Amino acid sequence: MKNLVLIRHAKSSWEAPLKDFDRPLMKRGIIDAHDVSVKISNFLPKTYIIWSSTAARASETALIFAQNLSYPIESIVYKDDLYTFDEKQLEKVIKSCDNSLESVILFGHNEAITNFVNKFGDVFIENVPTSGFVALQFETENWSTINKGKTHKTIFPKDLK
Repeated sequence: MKNLVLIRHAKSSWEAPLKDFDRPLMKRGIIDAHDVSVKISNFLPKTYIIWSSTAARASETALIFAQNLSYPIESIVYKDDLYTFDEKQLEKVIKSCDNSLESVILFGHNEAITNFVNKFGDVFIENVPTSGFVALQFETENWSTINKGKTHKTIFPKDLK
């Protein structure tokens, strides 16, 4: 079985005139990331690896989650190809996972995340919000053959208010 957790980066700021890639988290995003990250430990596999987009807002979100999960921040794997809004590119990255990895937590971007979870999960989600957590399980031993899986758990910031 393969376990995949997709987390959309936390709410980011549009205030400074920065490139999209460089936008930092805003205060609400930081709060939401902390709120969600402290609620997910019971829904995570025992061992996992964390992958993150290299964009500022995704990597900052990954750091918050890693710290709250006591995951070593130096073990986060940053991948340029996760800075994508296209679910086909996201699918390509996920299907290229080494089969020795049973579980991956991935920090990325919309529309890629929402479209991916709707294609591969069994629960329709209109929109995975910022700081949204979606856990999927696949009955396969090979990442390259993942197909329709089971949406195991979702946690969104609005659920915690």
